[in-house]
Amino acid sequence: MRISVIIPTLNEAEYLARVLQALAAGRGGANEVIVVDGGSRDGSRKIAKKGGAQVIDCLSAGRARQMNRGAEAAQGELLFFLHGDTLVPDGALDLIEKALEDENVVGGGFIRQFDSDSRWLDWTCRLSDWRSERLGVFLGDQGIFVRREIFDKMGGFDESLACCEDLRFSMKLREQGCVAALRPAVISSARRFEKLGPICTTLRDGYFAIRHFFHSGM
Repeated sequence: MRISVIIPTLNEAEYLARVLQALAAGRGGANEVIVVDGGSRDGSRKIAKKGGAQVIDCLSAGRARQMNRGAEAAQGELLFFLHGDTLVPDGALDLIEKALEDENVVGGGFIRQFDSDSRWLDWTCRLSDWRSERLGVFLGDQGIFVRREIFDKMGGFDESLACCEDLRFSMKLREQGCVAALRPAVISSARRFEKLGPICTTLRDGYFAIRHFFHSGM
């Protein structure tokens, strides 16, 4: 199967080269990498091209819109949506392909760790592991993958959402069939926890997720 990796970016120069290198190390098979840039001013586009990715401009930035534009251009039977600051483990694409050899599996994601020694973040990752493995719900920084025909059937990511587009997509994905939680973990940047701190940021994220859950009627 051909896997199309779709990476939405906005000023990801600090991490993008490493993300692309990690993908190249675990590429196994004929695949493509598409970087959909939302107007970066830090050289992200140049780094993406140097790393062998196809670059698409999407100046009306918004992660859902960027990922949908990438999916429109993708040629693969499998779509893998990856954040621009998340490193995949060796052989990640082979693991995805193997999981989808089961015709009942429609998609899924990886368990996640953060590049931080924070005990709080380590605890949240353990909780996230439980959520993914028991409930089949994944967030965008876990690397969400899906069969192309299922993505099209679902209508892609909801572009009307300013946040939680990954949560909405993941919850709808599990309605389509079985989902798989893959190991070993992807390693995601903990930079977004720096401003408010790990605890406050986690509580804020939880508030938005709960509000979205009840407002969406899911």
